[in-house]
Amino acid sequence: MNSRCLLAHLAVVLLAVGVAKAEEPTICQSDPHFRDFDFWLGRWEVTARQSGKAAGTNHISAVEGGCAIHENWTSQSGGTGFSLNWYDPVRKKWRQVWLARPGYVIDIEGGLVDGAMVLEGHITDFGERVPHRFRGTWTPNADGTVRQFFEQFSDTDRKWNPWFDGLYTPATMPTQVQ
Repeated sequence: MNSRCLLAHLAVVLLAVGVAKAEEPTICQSDPHFRDFDFWLGRWEVTARQSGKAAGTNHISAVEGGCAIHENWTSQSGGTGFSLNWYDPVRKKWRQVWLARPGYVIDIEGGLVDGAMVLEGHITDFGERVPHRFRGTWTPNADGTVRQFFEQFSDTDRKWNPWFDGLYTPATMPTQVQ
């Protein structure tokens, strides 16, 4: 076999190995815990549960081959924020890191509790520079909506206080003109 044929043969073998490897499911596709938060995927219109007023819109999408979830939020007043959410198979916990203008970060972790995603950690306002205990609970409802309930712990009162209570409703797609 001449060198040109050998190189062509080697290229075919390497291509076949690469295709075979690409077809094998990754841990993100084979471990069912990576799907625990899929109920939150979609385009949503968000309302404040107590007032019923529009709070904003949110687009939640799977990224990196299903290894993570990206959140892209826009409030009614024009504020924005985003989060990255992922399951850590070593620690067996979900993690969310959220960043928003005008400058605060939420860093929480946890997992499913009775069908709801419950993540707890801290919220830190960049200006204040003091972390506060924080908890988020996402509960899927039978009608396809999702309740997002955030609480912040008060060291003064020694209790959890509501921070945001929102209802996620699937966003309607605009009608296509034919």
